[in-house]
Amino acid sequence: MLEVRNLSVRYGAIEALKDANLVVGQNEIVCLIGANGAGKSTVLNAISGVVPACAGHVGFLDERISGRRASRIVRAGLVQVPEGRLVFPDMSVMENLEMGAYSQTGRYQETLDSVLALFPRLKERRTQLAGLMSGGEQQMLAIGRALMARPRLLLLDEPSMGLAPLVIADIFQTLRKLRATLGLSILLVEQNARAALALADRGYVLANGRITASGTSAQLLADSATVEAFLGHSKAAGNARARVPAPT
Repeated sequence: MLEVRNLSVRYGAIEALKDANLVVGQNEIVCLIGANGAGKSTVLNAISGVVPACAGHVGFLDERISGRRASRIVRAGLVQVPEGRLVFPDMSVMENLEMGAYSQTGRYQETLDSVLALFPRLKERRTQLAGLMSGGEQQMLAIGRALMARPRLLLLDEPSMGLAPLVIADIFQTLRKLRATLGLSILLVEQNARAALALADRGYVLANGRITASGTSAQLLADSATVEAFLGHSKAAGNARARVPAPT
């Protein structure tokens, strides 16, 4: 579904991403983990056309999308939920959802009904200003807004950031439901590496703008270097594992 080859991004003289290679298959959840500043958001932004790549290839559904405008990439079925949610604070929940559907010409009501069924809280608060919602509600709204574009592949950037553990569990359960019910593929950047690997089928490790490791989630969880760098040790790791929302 998604193929990234030798993707590189520069910000002036700074090489933020170098020769990144990754794939996401149909109905697959893949996570990208790494320290702050490793280049994780840059990967998503380059794939979705938000920032230009200086080299490399991005293919989606057997078509090259490298160099396309972000709006065209959305219309192709690849939609990003940005870090920090970035809802429109002075617009209502319904107006935010309508903005997500700007690229679609049909099936608006059907899509809206499915989003509100997935997130009943949004239906309850449909007239409320987005800026007055809690962080968890705003994250639901950001995901719902992306779903209004009827994506085939969803890019999620740090969906758990700043949220309480119970809210995080709800968000991750929703991601499982999206894959199970809609057949949606997901590329996830997540600060909670253990939770991301518990959710994902496979993962990539990014360090200093380079992908340094990849494998199934089980392989990365068993890798001592990954555990030491991102998942903690012994008792701390066990406590972290207990907080991961379990699959259902």
